[in-house]
Amino acid sequence: MEKVENDIATLILDKAFLIHRELGPGLLESIYERVLFHELKKSGLNVTSQVFIPFKWDDITFENGFRADLIVNEKV
Repeated sequence: MEKVENDIATLILDKAFLIHRELGPGLLESIYERVLFHELKKSGLNVTSQVFIPFKWDDITFENGFRADLIVNEKV
């Protein structure tokens, strides 16, 4: 059964709180991101990191308009 957005978001938050409790504050953002990536993958989710998201304005498309830290199951 495929997870819906609310289920995915709940799992992401649970893992984020776990990481915060275990590691605490003070590390670089990149460390927290990598640990969250690892934990979500361990949970069986499809996770990609540092994904460029195009931005369109009028008839112009900026291929690298935004960069998402993590994309989970192509939904969140």
